[in-house]
Amino acid sequence: MMESVGMYGLCGCAAKSKMKCDSRWEIPASETAPTSAYSSPARSLGDTGITPLSPSHIVNDADPNVSEQQMFLVVVAIDFGTTSSGYAYSFTKEPECIHVMRRWEGGDPGVSNQKTPTTILLTPERKFHSFGYAARDFYHDLDPNEAKQWLYLEKFKMKLHTTGDLTMDTDLTAANGKKIKALEIFAYALQYFKEQALKELSDQAGSEFENSDVRWVITVPAIWKQPAKQFMRQAAYQAGLASPETAEQLIIALEPEAASIYCRKLRLHQMIELSSKAAVNGYSSGDTVGAGFAQGDKYVVVDSGGGTVDLTVHQIRLPEGHLKELYKATGGPYGSLGVDYEFEKLLCKIFGEDFIEQFKIKRPAAWVDLMIAFESRKRAAAPDRTNPLNITLPFSFIDYYKKFRGHSVEHALRKSNVDFVKWSSQGMLRMSPDAMNALFKPTIDSIIEHLRDLFQKPEVSTVKFLFLVGGFAEAPLLQQAVQAAFGDTCRIIIPQDVGLTILKGAVLFGLDPAVIKVRRSPLTYGVGVLNRYVEGKHPPEKLLVKDGTRWCTDVFDKFISADQSVALGELVKRSYTPAKPSQLVIVINIYSCEHDEVSFITDPGVKKCGTLRLDLTGTSSTAVPARREIQTLMQFGDTEIKATAVDIATSKSVKVGIDFLNY
Repeated sequence: MMESVGMYGLCGCAAKSKMKCDSRWEIPASETAPTSAYSSPARSLGDTGITPLSPSHIVNDADPNVSEQQMFLVVVAIDFGTTSSGYAYSFTKEPECIHVMRRWEGGDPGVSNQKTPTTILLTPERKFHSFGYAARDFYHDLDPNEAKQWLYLEKFKMKLHTTGDLTMDTDLTAANGKKIKALEIFAYALQYFKEQALKELSDQAGSEFENSDVRWVITVPAIWKQPAKQFMRQAAYQAGLASPETAEQLIIALEPEAASIYCRKLRLHQMIELSSKAAVNGYSSGDTVGAGFAQGDKYVVVDSGGGTVDLTVHQIRLPEGHLKELYKATGGPYGSLGVDYEFEKLLCKIFGEDFIEQFKIKRPAAWVDLMIAFESRKRAAAPDRTNPLNITLPFSFIDYYKKFRGHSVEHALRKSNVDFVKWSSQGMLRMSPDAMNALFKPTIDSIIEHLRDLFQKPEVSTVKFLFLVGGFAEAPLLQQAVQAAFGDTCRIIIPQDVGLTILKGAVLFGLDPAVIKVRRSPLTYGVGVLNRYVEGKHPPEKLLVKDGTRWCTDVFDKFISADQSVALGELVKRSYTPAKPSQLVIVINIYSCEHDEVSFITDPGVKKCGTLRLDLTGTSSTAVPARREIQTLMQFGDTEIKATAVDIATSKSVKVGIDFLNY
């Protein structure tokens, strides 16, 4: 890893100011009239810019086996989930021993409380009050009128996935309808985990544990785009886990990758095999699954959580057990939240959308109560269940409905055309197993369809194992659906501690970040440049004539293609030159696209996704060469895109920031 060159500058620290700068490129060769790469080139002649001096090529001059963790005493991983969160840790001297955090106070009956709900409560003055069960219980006990002043947020992580134009100013909406900056909420949550973990470590060590002794790992879905990963890093900086200067203290781990790292070490007694195939291939219960892996065996990890389902395909490389990603991470918003949305739709159908919307705003704490009651019933759903599931309606729901509509909840149920949902005299909604199963169906269907598409890919067709992990993997209905669809194709395995798989794998990843040797780029990345105009090849509308030379504008100059294999430590190397040797800050726009066939930055599906900012301040020497060369190295083989740059004239590394949030 090239940390000595400061490659972590990409994470927004070097580019905090919003830059209105367009990418400018000087025309190659002897021409000196630069032009804009995007807006009408003719309007922007005379602006300073840069020239690409070299075509892209990939080099591998970093040793990916160099271990970085030795300076840290402990690795703490935070699994920041949509519905529940937790942390685990391991001392670097005892890497095999993973400690899961202390159990939480106030856990729900029937629900494992090794994690706590991802819920946060702020005072009316918008200061942090509590997190998890403590936040939920305190909010629940507030007087309804007082509760309206407090800011209660839950399941807010999905906002980072669903917001197309995520920025540092993106808002979240609390249960009472008030808005607050998402960055503040994420920073508060991470700060809470930091304090809890440091306190537990200090208690265990018998002396004060310093933050500088800790390498932090935060998990995110693999299908998250770069802006969301950068956002999480900025929130961690704000929470004091690390800083731009100590960026290597924080690792962003991809959830299904973490699960995969853990699964390959599983012993047979730590797994539940759904497959009906009798032979567990003759392994003894002390063997690891890896013992059953032959060189080159492939497996799929299906990480089904609260918000997203994330799929990753890995191949094992023996003897070290290193992993190679075979197909780019895929997935979508098919987490267990989908079941909650279906329940909300059902309530809207019975009681009216207008009432449900009003109730959520006027009685936010009672709405939270209702969803907690649903959550425990949701966990009791199973394919072979025959007795009904009862969901208690809060008294304020029944009371508020009567005031709102002028008739009773029971009356609403009788006149609604919803089958399988009845009113019980104990004040409960009584749902038949079929009614509950119907709430799961759209989400599970989406997961199965997505998996079917994945299994059509040639790289995936020969997988031997499918690991089902994440909180939603505990749902018997999902297990049955996956087994029915793919049980004949591969062995379907669920780790015993399925809800903690990602957390434990993230600790292992923090101990050895080089374990995944090859990844696939999820997108095609490039920049806009000028090329010599070729008659018949380039469209006439892209023609720019300057001083008798014909140029084609808006050409997409590709760094890397979607689904391209990139080894850890592999770098895309480019050289640029400023139009003016004295120019100290160069800004290049970065574009991305989901498919590979891209010719121009104006093609459909091409989006501007970030800026690369080269800062040459402090590198000027007495004799500035007439043509200054800046060599940039970009690394796409890690969980975040990283960059470094060297000023060839002075051999000094220059600061580089790839900013995916403020472009």
